[in-house]
Amino acid sequence: MLRPRKMKFVELTVLKNDMDIVLEYLGKKASIQFPGSEDTVESIDVTRIRKVIDRLLDAGLFIGVEDIDNDSSNLNDDDIAIPNKNDEELLNKLCLEIENLKDIEYKTIHEKQRIRETINEAKVFSKMNVPFTDFEHLSYLTIRIGRLDPKGITELKKNLGDRAVIIPLEENRFLAASSKKGRFALDTQLKKLSFEPVKIPENYRGIPSEMMKSLNEQYNYLEKEIEKIKNEKEKLRESCKDDLKRLVSSMNIALVIEGVKARFTTTRSMYHFSGWTPSDLVSGLKNDLTELTNGRVAVNAYSPEEVPSIKSGKEKVPVAMKHGAFVRGFESIIFSYGAPQYGTIDPTPIVAFFFTLMFGIMFGDVGQGFVLFLFGVLLSISKKTLKNFKKFSVPLISIGISSMIMGFLAGSFFTNEKLLVAPTMALTSAIFGEPMDRVLHILPLASEGGSVTKLLYFFGFTIGIGVIINSLGILINIFNRCVFKKFEAAFFSKTGLAGLLLFWYALFIAVKILLGGKFENYDIFGVSIPLFFIFFGNVIWRVFTGEKPVFHNGIFAFVIEGFVELIETVSTFFSNTISFLRVGAFALAHAVFSFIVFYFTDELGRSGITGTFSAALIMVIGNAIIIALEGLIVAIQVIRLQYYEFFNKFFIETGVEFAPFRFKNKE
Repeated sequence: MLRPRKMKFVELTVLKNDMDIVLEYLGKKASIQFPGSEDTVESIDVTRIRKVIDRLLDAGLFIGVEDIDNDSSNLNDDDIAIPNKNDEELLNKLCLEIENLKDIEYKTIHEKQRIRETINEAKVFSKMNVPFTDFEHLSYLTIRIGRLDPKGITELKKNLGDRAVIIPLEENRFLAASSKKGRFALDTQLKKLSFEPVKIPENYRGIPSEMMKSLNEQYNYLEKEIEKIKNEKEKLRESCKDDLKRLVSSMNIALVIEGVKARFTTTRSMYHFSGWTPSDLVSGLKNDLTELTNGRVAVNAYSPEEVPSIKSGKEKVPVAMKHGAFVRGFESIIFSYGAPQYGTIDPTPIVAFFFTLMFGIMFGDVGQGFVLFLFGVLLSISKKTLKNFKKFSVPLISIGISSMIMGFLAGSFFTNEKLLVAPTMALTSAIFGEPMDRVLHILPLASEGGSVTKLLYFFGFTIGIGVIINSLGILINIFNRCVFKKFEAAFFSKTGLAGLLLFWYALFIAVKILLGGKFENYDIFGVSIPLFFIFFGNVIWRVFTGEKPVFHNGIFAFVIEGFVELIETVSTFFSNTISFLRVGAFALAHAVFSFIVFYFTDELGRSGITGTFSAALIMVIGNAIIIALEGLIVAIQVIRLQYYEFFNKFFIETGVEFAPFRFKNKE
């Protein structure tokens, strides 16, 4: 398409009960752009949903489901929908199960840590040859050994919590250990439960061995319990990860829907909202929503010229493109500069073609082009690691193919100039009747006398590309200016009809002289007439439209402005055209760099095993540098030519890119 898609302004009235499914449909179809801010409006429902999402994220983080909020690549878009009653039940069930396990793990780890600290402290005193009764004065521990019935021990553990460690011993005895700070609480609880202390012999020295044994047994038991919890977390991760990801995606949809609903006009029973949608989608939108709501929806569509905000100039119609896979890959170049205005020419197909062509000319090598092509293919099929760069896959595939074609014409394969000689000679013999080692001689060689002439022809070809691109830029500007009824700029400016005629006639004179002709008297008129209209264009238009005064800034200012305009026109056309010599210059630089790599590789390859290894190393490093560094430089130069020699002729004012309301699982 040479123009952006036609747009319609649609107004929708939807019952409140149907609003969620309508917004879910619109979000998945990405077919409507709502006016105003895209920020989510905080409400009670939005806050509630955020808390639910946080709960799901915490649960997923605990069982090891990484990047749960972003990685849902194994789910289909159709599986993601607003949460229903079954989803809410599943959500609560999963979260409760995971949260209970989390609570158990916390308590077990905390208990294990306290046992470990007790063991470490007991080990220190177990080596001291002092009566056990003296530990009351020497240790940081408070130790009590005695008897309690099983119910009492259970109650003691419950009442003390993490303030003491209860260790079962032999013969229904137990040991309670706490820090000095917890001594009062320990003794108070023991007294309440009728604790019967066991008297330690006066001559008993060190820590009782059964205490150390029980401590170690309990520590080992807790380690096993932690391992069981770890295994349970792994089982939960495998069984719950898809459900968690789906639920998070569903809750995110619900979050977006609630935020959007808060921005719409509402009554007691319905919502009313509006937005922009491509004209070709309006019919399907009406039919789908009617079927979805059983006819409980009203959809009205209006042309842009019927919308008051458009007629007054307060709002711009958003611009939506519709391209095939090849052209769509180059849309980012357009939108990084600015969106075209609605109703104007869409330059994307032109950019896609000339970007591919010029890159191939400047980067001609079959092997290096194949690397770019292969990288583009890998990006196109990548699902995780490189998925964020997938939009560059088509441009890389395109310039890779273009570089391979140019490389075959120039006879270069990973800088090697001999490998393609045989197939090139066979092909040229069949097509032209005369075998040639290569079709294009970019690098002039002394052994080939005509190669310099061929190089000049090649530079002339790149100038020809510049002429076409400059001409297309002016033609697009003329059309766009006429669309907005700015006829003065369309006909009398340097990027209007007068400028185009001057540009073409100057080229005619240049070509005529190069072919052996000469400047004739009539050429003066051919150049002067468009210059006259550029110089006096403003005055002619003001006379034609009856605007007063004719010289709105005075005659002196008019003359100065006119001469400046003429000088700028001539210099701009000259520089814009000559600028395309850089295409040939970079092609020549690429050929020189490739020749240097090939020369050293070829010379070293004749020097035995060591030389062969060095040659292979130079070939690999040289090609890697060319692909990475020169490839980047060439891409920048192509973009520069598009921006400064093409876009600036018609991108006088930018439009607004169509940014539909959407939620898509894989984006």
